[in-house]
Amino acid sequence: MGGSSSRAAGSSSRAAGEERALTSVATGELAGGGEPEDLPRLWHVTLSVSGEEAPLKEVRRALEQLAHDHPFLLTSRYANDHAEIRYWEEARDLHDAAAVALRLWGEHRQSAGLPPWEIVGLEVIDRETYHQRIAEGYGPPPATPVGVHPY
Repeated sequence: MGGSSSRAAGSSSRAAGEERALTSVATGELAGGGEPEDLPRLWHVTLSVSGEEAPLKEVRRALEQLAHDHPFLLTSRYANDHAEIRYWEEARDLHDAAAVALRLWGEHRQSAGLPPWEIVGLEVIDRETYHQRIAEGYGPPPATPVGVHPY
């Protein structure tokens, strides 16, 4: 029927909130021509790491150095055996943003003196989803205290 053949299934309907949220993921498809998919977008990244205990002062110093080395770093929370890093990443798509996030800890481990912890969690969401979660009262609270903080 009609124009559904030129669009992805379900993308023409905005009646249900779930469909609307899913359509936001495919904005390049809806805009036509594929051009928006080539432009960088902002992605909110939450990276969780953990491992053997390390002195709190060393963890803090290392996370402060990481924040200095990675200019988009918003906030870090840490304890002596785990940390959470939240930041905005500019990337073409979710796959690129996730790939950068998965390399972040390992690539900065030596230069920032980070503990030899492993990545135990990763969430990457687009800017619209992040702001929608905040507006609806769920999801991570906005990172107002920018910087490195203990849990």
